[in-house]
Amino acid sequence: MTRIDLTDGFSIHDYRALLKLHNDTGETRTLENRKGLRCPACNQPFDRLFVTERETHSFESPPDRPFCLASTTEKLLVLTH
Repeated sequence: MTRIDLTDGFSIHDYRALLKLHNDTGETRTLENRKGLRCPACNQPFDRLFVTERETHSFESPPDRPFCLASTTEKLLVLTH
């Protein structure tokens, strides 16, 4: 299984064959992990990936499962397991 590599930042295009886009607002994206891609924080497969380029983001309800956070210079990633 492939692990998300944040060494040079994060681009969805690098993993497009492994993720399914569910929502794209231009500033935020929600994707489904369809091929067992591994989390950059804990190295375990994850279910969903939320990516934002905004400096801040609020969630109306917390995830009902464990999650990890990872960041690059330009993006914040929230991965639910």
